[in-house]
Amino acid sequence: MSYTKPVNLIPNNDRERVEKLHDYQILDTHSEDTFDKIALMASQLFNAPIALLSFVDENRVFFKSNLGPYSVNEIPRQDSLCAISILDDNVTVYTDTHLHPEIFHIPHIKGGAEELRFYVGASLKTPEGYNVGSLCVGDYTPRLSVDPTHVEMLRTLASIVIDKLENRLRYRKSVESQINLMNIALHEIKNPLASIKLANEIITKNPASTERMTTNIKSAVENIQKRLGDYLAHSELEERDELLTIDEVDLRDMFKRLVNSFELLAGRKKQVIELFVEDTLPPIEADRNKISDVLHNLLSNAIKYSYHNTVIKVSAREAGNYVHIEVKDQGQGLNLQDLQKLFTKFAKLSSKPTGRETSNGLGLSITKSFVELHRGNIYAMSPGKEKGTTFIVSLPFRHRPPEEDGGGADA
Repeated sequence: MSYTKPVNLIPNNDRERVEKLHDYQILDTHSEDTFDKIALMASQLFNAPIALLSFVDENRVFFKSNLGPYSVNEIPRQDSLCAISILDDNVTVYTDTHLHPEIFHIPHIKGGAEELRFYVGASLKTPEGYNVGSLCVGDYTPRLSVDPTHVEMLRTLASIVIDKLENRLRYRKSVESQINLMNIALHEIKNPLASIKLANEIITKNPASTERMTTNIKSAVENIQKRLGDYLAHSELEERDELLTIDEVDLRDMFKRLVNSFELLAGRKKQVIELFVEDTLPPIEADRNKISDVLHNLLSNAIKYSYHNTVIKVSAREAGNYVHIEVKDQGQGLNLQDLQKLFTKFAKLSSKPTGRETSNGLGLSITKSFVELHRGNIYAMSPGKEKGTTFIVSLPFRHRPPEEDGGGADA
């Protein structure tokens, strides 16, 4: 329980530790009755006038609860005993700080009527093993000893703090998961609705296409009904991987259907879609609806952000155990900043739709999530502004559940 000065005051895992702390979203928040009561219990347990619930950020220490004479909410990391206490999983105890000259640089250790002479700090240890803060007590007078039972009780109170933070984190992630699920569901329905609208416009302009477009409309309606049913059935699932419905998918047929459905939209801007799919391309094991949405989003974006009288090239070929898909346009291209935030939700890019089309900022982030659910990769290349963009997707021919490969893509 005693203190030994460490060689390095910054732990080796400090970056990961700070990331976990930020996940809790506890920094710079107001005091709360629950945490203040825990600090008060610690104060009463040791009969100490000072009790702090602190969180050690990268360069500062934030006081969530501050029962004592200190009027500030944070102090520099190098000026805090709590920043030292997180370096050890054991409870840090100073019965008399004046016996440790190596900490005299810390304010309140020497000098003044409110100098800190007694200190006990229990680390706030996360389930991953990161010490993100400290529950500590202090006094202005030294003590001869400390009761080991009280030390263990302080450690228990510190674990209660972490339990509370973990429960909040799980709840927040559950809410975020439901919101993401809703966004995905709305986006998936949007594409079949767009197909219905396009098919109706094609029928209006070309009555001879009625039979073919009626089939497309019927398929799109069935698509919507199925997806709504799927999401209602899975609304309580937390693992998005379980939302995959694996089937054998013929990409050649899927591409042909997509090009047909986009013929009017591309025709309005006098764009030409060139399709090349290897005749020997085998089917893939995938979720038909989600892969259709991936291709739909990429082709839709190519039309949306390309200029009039340009060519959009779509291709698919076999590359080892993967199918390699490219959607290449002659549009506005992307700069370095665009490429860095391309798949981020609601990202604002330098490119703008060329035909007054609308964009909700979710398409590419959802596309990326669908590709990654299949253990695939997606990325974009662009020589620069006004030089076009190429999206590349690699998907494995065989679906691999997470337990088979650890969940990562190796394309």
